Amino acid sequence: MPLALCCMSHSPLLDITRQQDELESSVRAALAAARAFAASVDPDIVVVVAPDHFNGFFYRQMPPFCLGLSATAVGDYASPAGRLDVPQALARELATEVLAAGVDLTVSYRMQVDHASAQPLRELFGSLDARPVIPVFVNAAAPPLAPLSRARALGTAIGRFFESRDERVLVVGSGGLSHDPPVPRLDSAPVPVAERLVSGRALTEQEAAGKHAGAIAEGLRLAAGTSDRLPLDPDWDEAFLDLLGQGRLADTDSWTEAEIGARGCGAQEIRTWVAAYAALAAAGPYEVGYRYYRATPEYIAGFAVTTARPRAWVRSEAATRVGSGRRDGD
Repeated sequence: MPLALCCMSHSPLLDITRQQDELESSVRAALAAARAFAASVDPDIVVVVAPDHFNGFFYRQMPPFCLGLSATAVGDYASPAGRLDVPQALARELATEVLAAGVDLTVSYRMQVDHASAQPLRELFGSLDARPVIPVFVNAAAPPLAPLSRARALGTAIGRFFESRDERVLVVGSGGLSHDPPVPRLDSAPVPVAERLVSGRALTEQEAAGKHAGAIAEGLRLAAGTSDRLPLDPDWDEAFLDLLGQGRLADTDSWTEAEIGARGCGAQEIRTWVAAYAALAAAGPYEVGYRYYRATPEYIAGFAVTTARPRAWVRSEAATRVGSGRRDGD
């Protein structure tokens, strides 16, 4: 069964702020289009490829990639909290095949995921456990980072595993695009923050409240043009979306961590998009059916949503509509 894909940006400010009606309507309409696409795919399995923001993964052990054999969402920034419905035997088999393909992947029976995974699951399916989910973590916040070529290899291995199986699979990539959120860095963080980045201790109530307030304030500053964070880069974002749409995934192999970081520390999350599209490409040529992009400083993100299916699947559906007398839009 061919795979299908939905990639989307995430932002904690989607859940803890209310923006002007026009912006809210625009972004919510894009998320509704993604939700309708997910319903049309009706997946048996969802593979969520997402980063983490020092909520589940820390420098005490920081893998480039990790697959969850059991997982819980922590509920940061008012995102959903609770257990994911991970099909453990299938997830273990997938991990085995990814390793056999030469990708260094760790596994976790106690994976913790944050809003980067929980938010798309809620937007697409209404809850964390509406569908069986295999969570795949891609480190995009804690240097050193794996090169994009390895993220592409990870996605290719995932896609080849599912391409020969019978399940309907939706691969979800979460993150990006250009943005520079106030995520702490180990080499410049205050001592208590740096200690937590390594140890992974739970946030105090005061620290959690400070993170919420800081994110909201940064969004306001970025929208007002008074932030000292890196600005969004719509031209770079659109060029990246063009590259994905044209199937030129290997072009990203030469992109360095420094080059990507010039578009903000959060831009490193494009690794999840490259992995997701590589999984889809493993099933053959694909077509992007929906593409949305808007530079949204209010959400501290170049916000994008795309959906795609294998070209053979798209043509088969078109032939079915013609044969039944239906036209697009009926």
